[in-house]
Amino acid sequence: MCDVIYKKKEVRGFCHLMDGQEAVSVGIEAGITKEDHLITAYRCHGTVIGRGVSVFELMSEMMGRSTGISKGKGGSMHMTSKKNRFYGGNGIVGAHVPVGTGIAFGIKYEKKKEVSIIMYGDGAANQGQVFEAANMAMLWKLPAVYLCENNLFAMGTSTTRSTPNTKYYTKLTPIPGFKCNGMNLFAVREAVKFAREWCLADKGPICLEVETYRYHGHSMSDSGETYRTREDVKKIRKEKDPIEAVKHIILNNKVAEESELKDIEKEIRKYIEEETDKAREAAWPDAKKDLMTNVLGTPDPQAFIRGVEYDQSYFPKSS
Repeated sequence: MCDVIYKKKEVRGFCHLMDGQEAVSVGIEAGITKEDHLITAYRCHGTVIGRGVSVFELMSEMMGRSTGISKGKGGSMHMTSKKNRFYGGNGIVGAHVPVGTGIAFGIKYEKKKEVSIIMYGDGAANQGQVFEAANMAMLWKLPAVYLCENNLFAMGTSTTRSTPNTKYYTKLTPIPGFKCNGMNLFAVREAVKFAREWCLADKGPICLEVETYRYHGHSMSDSGETYRTREDVKKIRKEKDPIEAVKHIILNNKVAEESELKDIEKEIRKYIEEETDKAREAAWPDAKKDLMTNVLGTPDPQAFIRGVEYDQSYFPKSS
């Protein structure tokens, strides 16, 4: 549906779809608890839903409505929900990794039995700030799970052309790490469970690489065909699709009949369409009321911005 509304120009800015990578977000959520914390980059729609955010809030945010998870100010890339312990949806490649490490520091400082799951991609894995944050986490034995979501092409460059070490689970050495099949829901779940237990045992951070695959390009403006072929994508869809894999397990073990699964899919499609229609009719943010809300913590009534005239009533009163 995110694809559909973007092509209808109901979504402004950028949009990064995650179809093909469903086993990662679902597997992570199955391996942690709602008390744990999660931060990721901008391919976050499935992760948001997994954290407990409603489809209505998600689609509202996609279309810039005031009922969105970030009140319509974040759009597709910048979603956050403190009550769901989800800290984005961040737009700058790799820049959220130090933030996630800070969350892990807060957990340890407050002596809580929680972990911080820090998702980042194979492209972000070469960012300097990732190594700086991981260095501090290792020194202080923080409960941080550095989870590298390796979809093989970053923004459009094969991993073999972008780094001499494609074993991403080893890149944060001496932080220990291992790799799992990111197209298999159950493999991801068990790997994340292990990583979580490692952190809760006060052994410090751990690095987990999940190898996955995206069907769309990096963003909606990327056809995805300059660095791979349509045949490549079709082959992965046919042989490794994470949703089809679960479907086969359900059918082979006679947990449900195929007709039941089709009914569930119809029900979900209908629900998504209804929630999207509701979001489409929701109110836009109010320009005068919401322009400066949550932008400045304690606005200075004498604030001066050169070349800009503004009404002081735009600023919320300090609490």
